[in-house]
Amino acid sequence: MPPFDPTLATDYPAVIGCDEVGRGALCGPVVVAAVWFDPCAFPGEILAALDDSKKLKRVERERLTPLIRAHARVALAAGSRALVDRINVRAATLDAMARAVRGLGLDTPVLVDGRDPIPGFPQCRAVVGGDRLVPQIAAASIVAKTVRDRAMRALAQRHPAYGWDSNVGYGTKVHLAGLADLGRSAHHRVSFTRAYRSSGALEP
Repeated sequence: MPPFDPTLATDYPAVIGCDEVGRGALCGPVVVAAVWFDPCAFPGEILAALDDSKKLKRVERERLTPLIRAHARVALAAGSRALVDRINVRAATLDAMARAVRGLGLDTPVLVDGRDPIPGFPQCRAVVGGDRLVPQIAAASIVAKTVRDRAMRALAQRHPAYGWDSNVGYGTKVHLAGLADLGRSAHHRVSFTRAYRSSGALEP
């Protein structure tokens, strides 16, 4: 059952919610969305449909994303594959979160899914399981996943052997088989694929 009840909209604060998608993928960027809306002024039917993006079917995420963008303030940022390899995925994620939040141009509290608040934002607080507790975080997770998944499916047209059209860059058997056969593409995170090789998941 979706976690947000529009009849309780006054219980949800008007904050910026921030979430990332792609942190655990083997390739592609980490994509972050920052979303602000006042739950009391947000359409109830959309609020009732929000949830952790991983719990929603693709068709529902695709339906909700333009609705969220039409009724909320949304900013996106990405940590590229090169940035992930240069400064590590956690730092790249926090950097993208900072850019996304700044992109909204709002001086208001920020709630981030997970355990890491964004450095340099004194009004920021991390919320474990936030995508089922804070509607703006849920909205951010939906938008970020829709945007990143579309990008990975577009890349799959040029790199079909890795199965990105279905695994969107995560370490499935098809993806690992493609890496074993062809090696890395320019979109693969060097640090991640090295870790897979050292664990024995890939042939050297």
